Amino acid sequence: MTQSTRNKKDIIQWVVTIGIIVILFTTGLHTEVIGGLQRLVLATGISKPDIPESAPIQQVSSTNTVETSNYAYNMPLQDLNGKQINLQELKGKVVFMNLWASWCPPCIAEMPSIHNLYKKMDTTKVAFVMLSLDEDPQKAKKFIDRKGYSFPVYLPAGSMPADFHSNAIPTTFILGKDGKILARHEGMADYDNEEFSNYLLSLTK
Repeated sequence: MTQSTRNKKDIIQWVVTIGIIVILFTTGLHTEVIGGLQRLVLATGISKPDIPESAPIQQVSSTNTVETSNYAYNMPLQDLNGKQINLQELKGKVVFMNLWASWCPPCIAEMPSIHNLYKKMDTTKVAFVMLSLDEDPQKAKKFIDRKGYSFPVYLPAGSMPADFHSNAIPTTFILGKDGKILARHEGMADYDNEEFSNYLLSLTK
């Protein structure tokens, strides 16, 4: 192979590579590609949530306390069909709350494990609040529909209490039956494991 031929081959390979990258970014598929790679990391089992052992119990801000309902937080939510609910309505259940967005690769990476966990849980005892931070609700809806996830997805319908603010997503909170935050985990994790399932179930008793 001549030097000229090798140079042409190298140019073609670079053009193809750059073209693929451009296509991934312009179509938004780069997020899912990166998320898929991060899912491989989760599959190794090294990213299990350490919530049950190490996360501290957080105190509820007095400005967010709702004494009339005896539930820790007054937090209006809206599902993907526009139905309004309030976090207070989940009183008596353990709540798995996950802050995510369709543009967040780590969120996409951990979501299959959350969905598997959801399908195993008794939803009369454990409620799932997948709280989308997408500015456009339709993006969240299209993503969920495309993936076929069946867990409940919500959007903030008002200001979020300060205790749920996070500098990173995904962030997962575990709330007790009275609504108080029992655990918090920032970053992606594999929630589909026996240890974490048993932790959630222990809180329902």
